[in-house]
Amino acid sequence: MIAWRIVVCGRVQGVGYRISMRAAADDLRVTGWVRNRRDGTVEAVAQGDDDDVERIVAWCRRGPPAARVATVATEVLDVDPALESFELRKTE
Repeated sequence: MIAWRIVVCGRVQGVGYRISMRAAADDLRVTGWVRNRRDGTVEAVAQGDDDDVERIVAWCRRGPPAARVATVATEVLDVDPALESFELRKTE
């Protein structure tokens, strides 16, 4: 099991990115959260089986159809056993 922090830059707010990411994460059985940030990026934490987390990061590089992803940065985190689902969080 692995956990990554993901920051996505580009046209990623106002295009259904968070809701689409939650659906993709649910399909892959990845837990964590996603939120918009005031600087216009989207931030997420994704954890689960190695292959599934790598797949959600690959999804982040595309995003939903209306998104225009410029960059995706990742950072390895410690696994958080308290994350039991994938949730939408408020902008921070």
